[in-house]
Amino acid sequence: MATRKELEEKKELARLYYMQGDQQKDIAARIGISAATLCITRPELVNKNLLLISRLLDRLNSEDITLSDVGRIVDQVAKLAAAIDRIDKKANVVDAIEVFTALNRWLEERMKYDPEITPELLRAINKYQDLYISEQIKAKQ
Repeated sequence: MATRKELEEKKELARLYYMQGDQQKDIAARIGISAATLCITRPELVNKNLLLISRLLDRLNSEDITLSDVGRIVDQVAKLAAAIDRIDKKANVVDAIEVFTALNRWLEERMKYDPEITPELLRAINKYQDLYISEQIKAKQ
């Protein structure tokens, strides 16, 4: 089983491959995870957690529930709600990466006919995009 540090390194590597325009299935193969793991979307994760919360709350309404069951269910609901919160906090960073990737592709295409867009300008923009993402990630931790 991978350590937390190894998982974080894989996530960072996947992000870099994605920023370079690699396909998700290729990224998954390169970093050694399944494509299904890589391809699950934020809305899917949130919806799955909300569905689990709903099922747990339904169990609270059953008549044969014990006090210890209530405690376990409340704990599980709290953990799922916290997971949703963590997903939402990271959403802004993921959205920024997607926008930056689209902007970079647009600038690269435009560079073919716009003399004001130079390789130096692109490097400077990329530098500040990376800085922004790094600072946002640190702020969310």
